[in-house]
Amino acid sequence: MSTTSMRTTTLGAVVLAVAGTLALTGCKNGNEELTPAPPNGSASAGAASPSAAAPSEAGSPSATTGGGEAPAGANGTAKSGQTFKIGEAAEMPFSYGNNKGGQIALTVTAIEQGDPADLEPLKLGDKVKGMIPYYIRYSVKNTGTTDLSYSSVTQIKGLLGDGTEAQRVSVIGKFEKCANESLPKGFTNGRTQTSCALALAPSAQTKVTAAEYWGNPYSYPNKGLVWK
Repeated sequence: MSTTSMRTTTLGAVVLAVAGTLALTGCKNGNEELTPAPPNGSASAGAASPSAAAPSEAGSPSATTGGGEAPAGANGTAKSGQTFKIGEAAEMPFSYGNNKGGQIALTVTAIEQGDPADLEPLKLGDKVKGMIPYYIRYSVKNTGTTDLSYSSVTQIKGLLGDGTEAQRVSVIGKFEKCANESLPKGFTNGRTQTSCALALAPSAQTKVTAAEYWGNPYSYPNKGLVWK
């Protein structure tokens, strides 16, 4: 299949997924390309490309990302459905790939409104016309004894004022406005890394007012952790 045909097919598939999440994949040389988001709750995208883990729609039974029960809040562990203030840390169990039995403190530090022009380098065109980017800034601290080198903490999404999900864009490659990278080598107890998730409000009249972590063990049927 020619490059032109592949591109046409890819764009056409995105149009069919209007109600889903846009997933942007791109090389670091700036040749970005739209690809359709995987089916709701697909875990394969996260395993193949940790930096582009696919989000799931709230309330969907397929949103489960792994087994295990939601924590009950013992020993300071965040409870399923718990709400935090921006800047407040949530202690939680964390595993990724072969890095099992970890513990992290996750903190949403800010939700910043951007400018539509910020999205131009991503070459999303009319797919994001009228939408407003929001940058969800967060930090991850290793509070356990497991080395979490090269793990990814990407299950962060924006919430609109009415509690519904904001559109999310996953970026593979470099996006200066909202850097999101895997945890570095040697990410042991006490190490901290900042990161960012990109969310889109449908218009200037609607704002992203909260953020939610929906990773295991806070995935469906349990409730995520919310910062606002």
